[in-house]
Amino acid sequence: METHPTFDVIVVGAGIVGLAHAYTAARRGLKVCVVERDAACVGASIRNFGFITVTGQGAGDTWRRARRAREVWGEVAPRAGIEAVHHGLYLTAFRPQALAVLEEFMGTEMGEACELLGVAEAARRAPALQLEGAQGVLYSPHEMRVESRTAIGLLTQWLAEAHGVVFRFGEAVLEVATPRVRTARAVLHAERVVVCTHSDIHGLFAERLAPHGLRLCLLHMLRVMPEPGLRLPGSVMADLSLVRYRGYSDLPAAAALREQLQREEAESLANGIHLIVVQSADGSLVVGDSHHYSAAPQPFADERVDDLILRHLRDTVKLQACRVTERWVGIYPSSATTDCLIDRPDDATRLVIVTSGTGASTAFGIAEDTFGAW
Repeated sequence: METHPTFDVIVVGAGIVGLAHAYTAARRGLKVCVVERDAACVGASIRNFGFITVTGQGAGDTWRRARRAREVWGEVAPRAGIEAVHHGLYLTAFRPQALAVLEEFMGTEMGEACELLGVAEAARRAPALQLEGAQGVLYSPHEMRVESRTAIGLLTQWLAEAHGVVFRFGEAVLEVATPRVRTARAVLHAERVVVCTHSDIHGLFAERLAPHGLRLCLLHMLRVMPEPGLRLPGSVMADLSLVRYRGYSDLPAAAALREQLQREEAESLANGIHLIVVQSADGSLVVGDSHHYSAAPQPFADERVDDLILRHLRDTVKLQACRVTERWVGIYPSSATTDCLIDRPDDATRLVIVTSGTGASTAFGIAEDTFGAW
């Protein structure tokens, strides 16, 4: 087994959380190596919306980290050749109870720079939205959308070329005993190690994760091709998002909306569905998603769940016709108590797991917290 030079930092995992930590360390002048078990990033970081979401993130650390991560994305993306496909968020409130949540949200610090639009103004700004029966639309300028399937690869390439980050793909890490990291091919050394293994909660440091009661969440997503000419003004959400995103759902007004949705959309709630729609450069829409929790998610996708997601799409966006071109599932770890777990196995090792599906939106902020407190 080969032995390689010592690094300042080894990052285990080349998803967005690992890449964010590699970037943050490299910016501090540290020599960084990233070790990834797969030959390329094929996990949750490329199976998502590419939606950097600020508005609606949970108050406190998650919202703070999302704001900072959005700033970093704005700096990094053009340097790495990553296109910002579109900006902004339009969240349509169809029920009076949903409008009440948005009105309460606008009274918080998280509503800064957002606007609560009347239906006529929303129709003028966003003619692609289906607004029949709508009560109002929240507009947020903070969001940014990238094509995650290509963005992760471009970010990896840029980190290697511009920051000298060493990547070792197709190499499983078998043991971390900082400063020693044993992989399937080598023994590496580093002064500090950050473990970002995401959904692999039964591998490295499983004994430290076990007390946190993490589950795995399986979600459905689709790519839909609408008729030519349809252009979204930004990312799109609707009422169901207000009872899933903690920045809204933790507000007192959300309780009445949840009761109403339980009467009218019980099947969607049971499947953890809330609508997110984003658009790619080719005009296709990435649509989702659902949430099913278990210790071992089954690899079988129920068509009924996709049908529900597509029905919410048609209720929210003006579509004359559309066809599904791709379907896929994603998996991420979930916690009932925290959006992100930062554990300290020892003074030189950090275990960082995003437990809320917010990795793309918060990872750069999390990484700054990790190194800032080290």
